[in-house]
Amino acid sequence: MDKNNYVAIMAGGIGSRFWPLSRTDFPKQFLDILNTGRTLIQATFDRFTLFVPTENIYVVTTNQYKEIVAEQLPHIPVENILCEPSRKNTAACIAYISYKLLQLNPEANLICAPADHIILDPGGFKATCLQALHFTNNIKALVTLGIKPTHPNTGYGYIQYDQQQVGENVFKVKTFTEKPDRDLAKTFISSGDFLWNAGIFVWQVKNIVHAFEKFLPEMHDVFDAEKTSFSSADEKDAIERIYPQCVNISIDYGIMEKADNVYIIPSSFGWSDLGTWASAYENFEKDYLDNAVSGENVIIIDATKNMVHADNKKLVLIQGADDFIIVDTEDVLLICKKDKEQEIKEYVAEVKRNKGDKFI
Repeated sequence: MDKNNYVAIMAGGIGSRFWPLSRTDFPKQFLDILNTGRTLIQATFDRFTLFVPTENIYVVTTNQYKEIVAEQLPHIPVENILCEPSRKNTAACIAYISYKLLQLNPEANLICAPADHIILDPGGFKATCLQALHFTNNIKALVTLGIKPTHPNTGYGYIQYDQQQVGENVFKVKTFTEKPDRDLAKTFISSGDFLWNAGIFVWQVKNIVHAFEKFLPEMHDVFDAEKTSFSSADEKDAIERIYPQCVNISIDYGIMEKADNVYIIPSSFGWSDLGTWASAYENFEKDYLDNAVSGENVIIIDATKNMVHADNKKLVLIQGADDFIIVDTEDVLLICKKDKEQEIKEYVAEVKRNKGDKFI
């Protein structure tokens, strides 16, 4: 394995669209939502160990989840669990690991990936990542992996790319579009030059740091001023000083949409971001009425195309419901139409306004 290859698993989110199973104190990346025997972050870690040295795999999370990460990933060095003092979106998260690695290994080639994705073809994923690492190792490029769309999904971002190859299956990015409506998504797919934005990035750290300097100079300045503190006893205090000064912005908005050296690799390795209950439904086995059921004591009568999750100890009987998300936990019952799954985040905010944090 190439000692210059590194991975940053981003694991600080709260997964609010997977409420009520995903909670603030134990979000979805630490759950085995699809009943595979491994949690989402464990499965992500497993994929990367196929081609990146374990000591080169980092997790960027929050202070709140440090112990959970250490428990679920016992083989990762504890010093590789980087804790953010607050959530400032993906730009700050990526800046943290990038400026740290620049001090440890200026030749570091880095993959940044969310902890909560489903990938059904680990071998294909490995091949695509190695291809991306080879490209970024030879060209001053910021690479993102794009997924060949299978349907007009309105919950994903889309990336348009130039049809002329600049490398083996590598193309120049033209535009980014966030979560289009259904008609626009259909237009994107029919055009043949749009891909889903997987949110998986590959680059040499020196090149992404240069991009921070150019496009997010304020963030660059605060990280650069503290660079000698990384991997020292002062790192935690330095990060506590840095984060209040960071703008809350995604790497897509902050850098990728502005840079002129952004490339994409069209990919198909059985990807889903597992961002919503409807995406879980797509990945579950279905019964003969197209119901996806997680729970040993769920009985379905005259009901179709539902996503049902219930505790194995509870009997749940559902009759006459079609196209619903039904999630029953110890203290919350959610019944929601599948076509409203993008609004669950808003429902969580409504719960918080009315009931405080007790059920969040």
